[in-house]
Amino acid sequence: MTAKTTFVTSATLAIMATSAVAEGELNLYSSRHYDTDERLYSDFTDATGITINRIEGKADELIVRMQAEGANSPADILLTVDTSRLERAKDAGVLKSIDSDVLEARIPAYLQDEDNQWFGFSQRARIIFYDKTDVPNPPQTYVDLADPAYKGQVCHRSSTNVYSQTLLSAVIANHGEDAAKGWAKGVVDNFARAPQGGDTDQLRGLVSGECDISISNTYYFARAIRKDVDGLPTDARDNIGWVFPSQNGEGAHMNLSGGGVAANAPNLDNAIAFLEYLASDQAQQYFSAGNDEYPAVPGVGLSASVATLGMFKPDDVDATTVANNVPTAQKIFNEVGWE
Repeated sequence: MTAKTTFVTSATLAIMATSAVAEGELNLYSSRHYDTDERLYSDFTDATGITINRIEGKADELIVRMQAEGANSPADILLTVDTSRLERAKDAGVLKSIDSDVLEARIPAYLQDEDNQWFGFSQRARIIFYDKTDVPNPPQTYVDLADPAYKGQVCHRSSTNVYSQTLLSAVIANHGEDAAKGWAKGVVDNFARAPQGGDTDQLRGLVSGECDISISNTYYFARAIRKDVDGLPTDARDNIGWVFPSQNGEGAHMNLSGGGVAANAPNLDNAIAFLEYLASDQAQQYFSAGNDEYPAVPGVGLSASVATLGMFKPDDVDATTVANNVPTAQKIFNEVGWE
């Protein structure tokens, strides 16, 4: 493993001031692929003297690797995106329960595993975007997306994408399996095109005119506010409106980015210290400023790009429940023909 920490700052992490953290190493397995995360790692090293050795890859590949390494795995931390993958790591036996008063106090209960094997550290709301010219009355809830009034207007990602799976999983948790199946069938009937591409492609569909309504995580649009994104020019972006769904009901669905301590972590104390650092105000603000995400810790300030989208009521359905509903969601997708 090679250290990839490149920035050095004079960070002061008050949240860690009460912890006795020894210098040493931390072996981080991460499927987060954002260059801006370099600042998170360098600030931690600057504050603690702990060197971060990093291996990056796709979440499932890292989980399989940790399983294969077994008791000899050098991994201390697994970082990944989406509750389904975090729960998959737990089910695979590659994470362990930890005790941390800091994490219990900082991270809301619904954003952490019931056995304290993983914790959410940043959030992306999955919301409705629409063409303001063509859609005078946009959907106000996820249920509305299945309204025949929007036939031929909706673009969405494929059923194999984890964002699609966890959204339907949340619909199951909030409305029941039968209602969720009816909803999924209604959305399929309203598709403007076959499911394709990533979240940015759903937004580009609004610009190209292929779609009038699309679903995307907030940080993709917030990124386009902060900097140039191919296919989302400023003049076209100004015609895109957004709705945080279900504000009079369950609230907007959230996707998590989170992590946990590896089952056989050789540097256990350093691993716990790192997760506690990710819950600090400084790290939480950087999730927002560096990658346009919403902090997991309540009350932490937002970056300008995220603040432009605004505050909202999030769906506080238990993240573990959502993750456990994924197999049922995939069955429903298959039954209704959601490609």
